[in-house]
Amino acid sequence: MSAYQTTSEARVAVLVDCDNVSPDILEHALLVVAQFGRVVLRRGYGNHATLGNRWQEALVRQAFTPCLQYQYASGKNTADIALALDALEALFDERADTFCLVTSDSDFAYLCRKLRERGATVCIVGEAKTPDALRNASDQFFEWARPAPEPLDLNVDAGKVDNKADPASRVEKAKPESPKAPVKRRPRFVVDAVALLTRDTGEGKVSLGALGQYLKRTDPAFSPQTYGHTGLLDMLKTYDLLAPIQELGGHWNVSLASRADLDVTLEAPSSEKAAERCPQCGCDNLLEHHGVAWCPRCCKKISRQLDPALLPSPNPRQC
Repeated sequence: MSAYQTTSEARVAVLVDCDNVSPDILEHALLVVAQFGRVVLRRGYGNHATLGNRWQEALVRQAFTPCLQYQYASGKNTADIALALDALEALFDERADTFCLVTSDSDFAYLCRKLRERGATVCIVGEAKTPDALRNASDQFFEWARPAPEPLDLNVDAGKVDNKADPASRVEKAKPESPKAPVKRRPRFVVDAVALLTRDTGEGKVSLGALGQYLKRTDPAFSPQTYGHTGLLDMLKTYDLLAPIQELGGHWNVSLASRADLDVTLEAPSSEKAAERCPQCGCDNLLEHHGVAWCPRCCKKISRQLDPALLPSPNPRQC
């Protein structure tokens, strides 16, 4: 065993369904799986037409082993079966314990469930078209957006002439457009998650890490960036109903802010009511009858008008 290897280091297998995704996704998938551990298995599956054309350069550049599968009959995809068998074989041989399937095909949902039943961790790297059946069958789903093609400048020669004539226009054209700031959203399910996780705790708090793990388990595709935030903590700080708290050790906990809001709400009416006292005896248990304030102790009408909303219901015996 090498000196840099540890027993706790995850062994990752990256298996690519080349017939279903674009070669441009490959580099993004390797960046994603780097957070899980060391990649020990890299394989790309497809037929002769797929691997011989667009995928050949990408597989060679990223050190993937091409697994060529011939199509024996029309409509039969043998590459999917080969990928599933190799994944189970790697799990049973203990060569890998974390699997990254690069595909958008929901046919692999059952394979994901079987791998997880055996104790493996499964993540999916796919496009936006990936069905929910495959997204929810994984521990984590990472969506890859196809890069937009750069627009062609058909007036290159004309632009050169104009720039020579007007240097100021050249500077203005070269100035890139400032990207629009993403819209920050606050989904309700985050508040519901905090309420659920803090319901049975004595302190009413949940750690930031535990909350993030729960959100990933309930929705493998969850990401704060999807809602315009840089991270989970940045997202929680925008909620009025949540109270992120940094403890002495530096770690963050989250609780519901409704308890603090309730204390403020209960204190406000009491202070307002305390100001409404009888000028004769100082009694604060004033009653209201037909828009007029009465003191039950003095049985006298108070000259100044009070807000009926701050007074209790009248007692007929005291009127």
